[in-house]
Amino acid sequence: MNKAAPRQWKILLLVAIPLLSMAMHWRVFSLDLISIHTWRQTQTQSNIDNFYEEDFNILNPRTNDRGNGDGIFRMEFPLMQWLVAGLYKVFGKHLMLSRIANFIFGLGATLGIFFLIKNWSKNSRAALIGAWAFTWSPSFFYYTVNPLPDNFALAMGIWGLAFSFRFLEANKTKDLWIAAFFLSLAALCKLPFILYYAVPFGFLFFSFLAQPNTFLLQLKKGFPLLLSLLPPLLWYAWVIPGWHGNGIVQGVFSEGFIWKNWLDALAHNVISTLPELLLNYGAVPFFLFGIYLLYTAPNKRSVFSKPIWLCLIALLAYFFFELHLIGDIHDYYLFPFFPFLFLVVAKGAFALMSHPKKQLRYFAFFLVGVLPLFTFARMQGRWDTQSPGFNHDLLLYKEQLQSMVPDTSKCIVGNDPSHHIFFYYIHKKGWAFHGHQMNANLLKDRIAQGAEYLYTDSRTIDEDPELKLLLKELVGNAGSIYVYRLK
Repeated sequence: MNKAAPRQWKILLLVAIPLLSMAMHWRVFSLDLISIHTWRQTQTQSNIDNFYEEDFNILNPRTNDRGNGDGIFRMEFPLMQWLVAGLYKVFGKHLMLSRIANFIFGLGATLGIFFLIKNWSKNSRAALIGAWAFTWSPSFFYYTVNPLPDNFALAMGIWGLAFSFRFLEANKTKDLWIAAFFLSLAALCKLPFILYYAVPFGFLFFSFLAQPNTFLLQLKKGFPLLLSLLPPLLWYAWVIPGWHGNGIVQGVFSEGFIWKNWLDALAHNVISTLPELLLNYGAVPFFLFGIYLLYTAPNKRSVFSKPIWLCLIALLAYFFFELHLIGDIHDYYLFPFFPFLFLVVAKGAFALMSHPKKQLRYFAFFLVGVLPLFTFARMQGRWDTQSPGFNHDLLLYKEQLQSMVPDTSKCIVGNDPSHHIFFYYIHKKGWAFHGHQMNANLLKDRIAQGAEYLYTDSRTIDEDPELKLLLKELVGNAGSIYVYRLK
């Protein structure tokens, strides 16, 4: 089905998608960090700010919840954060730059989806439809203007798969080198994307099984992949031992794992997250029809099917292993599934839009047209500045709270379960607490370690008789947030 897209369809990809997406995101570019997963956004943005303000060494990402230490905490390789900090070095510190950079990474992912589907299907029109549908995935639409390393990793991973598919088709070493480069960046910046290596490795493995006497040849071909695996393997071998108490590593074997919660999360992700957030309700018929077509296809492309199935099995294993952490809220953990979901969507959408029955064609064109409307209706409520997802006073009095205390002062902040949001908004560093963690003995210990001020929106803290004895004076308050100098 080698069908080229007319020029006006290509304009849709290069002009209409970016402009419409930009228009629908326009008011968000100037907003501060709010809404779902603000904790992860502020954690990432604090890495960016600290690269810019403290240390531009890419090996030293720093967190604000650092006590009196240096704050260096290494998880994913912070390439995205470092690149945005580089923009700050050139243009100055502006959150809008961080949003714009992530939006551009998102456009790169959309363009990558086009080439990925085109390389798989040999159908430019199906690829354009897939890229259009992918743009209006509600989850992708939401996160693509938020500072998350997942955005950059997804874009790199999609391009890695796109060139892997080219390699599977033409068996050219140049394509494998390019694929290896992008796959390495994706895995470095977000470890689950390392599973995409299953596609090119799977191709070499199945080629060897078909011709066992070609082992050395397949090994030679796989050299770019082996070489590109070294950076992520070395990085995570270095940093993972420092992830103390991190449930990501233990997965289903982590302490406190409950099967009922796991099954509830599975049901939620299948029934709600998949159709509503990952696909878009308007794309669900395309997805279901695409699955039907793949199931009933008389001549499956064997050069693609086995490596792709190997990758899908690996991704499903990852999903089931981490499901208790993904829960019913961490939809960005599912980013690695995007390319494969929209391969299916593109196949189903193109088939319906080309169907002999005009009623089905009209229905398909209608669904394609309303995808942005479904996304807009589902996601616009997330950027409600009156309900940011945390204490509204942090957002409302941000500048006032920052000016009350010198930025160099070590501070205790809370109540903040995230350990990131409070620090981001007051632009300070020190110790965070939440719930009933803070008591007189702990506060004395923090003061001995250098804590100078306390920011708190918890009246049970600053009205505690024992704690009040350790408060020297009230510096000021902004709404519900009180700032005290410590003795």
